[in-house]
Amino acid sequence: MNLIYAGLLLHSAGKDINEENVKKVAHATGENVEEAQIKALVAALDGIDIKEAISKAAMPVATVAAAAPIAGEAKKEEKAEESAEDKEKKAEEAAAGLGSLFG
Repeated sequence: MNLIYAGLLLHSAGKDINEENVKKVAHATGENVEEAQIKALVAALDGIDIKEAISKAAMPVATVAAAAPIAGEAKKEEKAEESAEDKEKKAEEAAAGLGSLFG
């Protein structure tokens, strides 16, 4: 997980997310990480638009918070809750899949 934070830190600083930079950030924290984990992270993030991924990940949460219940439309509200729960569940599954890269 710390390597993902290193990638996000590099992204927010406007630096390239490559093996050398990720290794520098990881070692700056005093953490020993395997070279294979760094390579896996860099390979997984290659070609990914991190800004877009963050905005898409934040979207379901913002949509659910902005939704206001309308009186007399309980069925629609239930469906909206179910779809929001499905979106949240899918986001958790995706995060778990990325987390499995780092053991």
